[in-house]
Amino acid sequence: MRASRLLSVLLLLQNRGRMTAEELAAELEVSVRTVYRDIEALSAAGVPVYADRGRAGGYQLVAGYRTRLTGLTEEEARSLSLAGLPAAAAELGLGTVLAAAQLKLHAALPAELRGRAGQIAERFHVDVPGWHRDIEHLPHLATVAEAVWRARRVAVRYARWDGSEVRRMLEPLGLVLKSGAWYLAARREGRVRTYRVSRVRELTVLDEEFTRPEDFDLAAYWREWSEQFERRLYPRAAVVRLSPLGRDLVPFYLGSVGARALRAAGREPDDDGWLRVELPVERGRPALGQLLHFGPELEVLEPAELRAEVAEAARRMAATYG
Repeated sequence: MRASRLLSVLLLLQNRGRMTAEELAAELEVSVRTVYRDIEALSAAGVPVYADRGRAGGYQLVAGYRTRLTGLTEEEARSLSLAGLPAAAAELGLGTVLAAAQLKLHAALPAELRGRAGQIAERFHVDVPGWHRDIEHLPHLATVAEAVWRARRVAVRYARWDGSEVRRMLEPLGLVLKSGAWYLAARREGRVRTYRVSRVRELTVLDEEFTRPEDFDLAAYWREWSEQFERRLYPRAAVVRLSPLGRDLVPFYLGSVGARALRAAGREPDDDGWLRVELPVERGRPALGQLLHFGPELEVLEPAELRAEVAEAARRMAATYG
């Protein structure tokens, strides 16, 4: 642990130049006293680090000194795939590992490329979760990720969408981060299924390895599963007329499924600017709520029973508001 921290001190000074003990302590999440001891240890080991006194002082390396100790550990190399998603890396238990890997990578770059890397971080930031989604409680995510890496079977207690709970023996094949939510692709009884990690109530990693299917492609599986999920989620179609504002609201209220339907309309708006579109909607009462979101910017044409439901809801609303 201390050896890793000493290397981090060395790389920080190499990458950033002069740093105070307080800055090093904050970066490494240790006390200032620990930093003092680490600097003394580096000096005793022959690293040319010296201190500048005064208010603008701090620790720095002798000009021109560079360490070659920038080899990445296996965990650090894994974590670099999440370099643009620090929150995701933290959820997987790789937050500090990612920071160490990035530090080593930065130290190994030529001066010009180090400058560019810093500029990118200053100008671009990725924030994955949506505005209207609470942060999920994921106590088992890091353990699931480790089981995926090591190809170990897991025993889980899982809460289904209806609130009932089941116990399953799974072979975890991969993790997917979708709109701030983590999903596990796992094989059970020879078939690959999808599980939402936030619904895992208990998890035990078993001392049993399994052989991953050689032809399993996580991205292709997720693409196919997502398409099937959307078809199950929106099994009905409503023929509607949309005003210009209503068309702008489609991606907000119906997401990518509605946006695709809008692009597939294949016709021009009428003389009033309204467009006839076939929109996918959910089954039963949720479909009514989806369409009422649009207010007067949408008119339901078909099916007749859905048009009647919307009309009745509109009359009741009008009566409520006088």
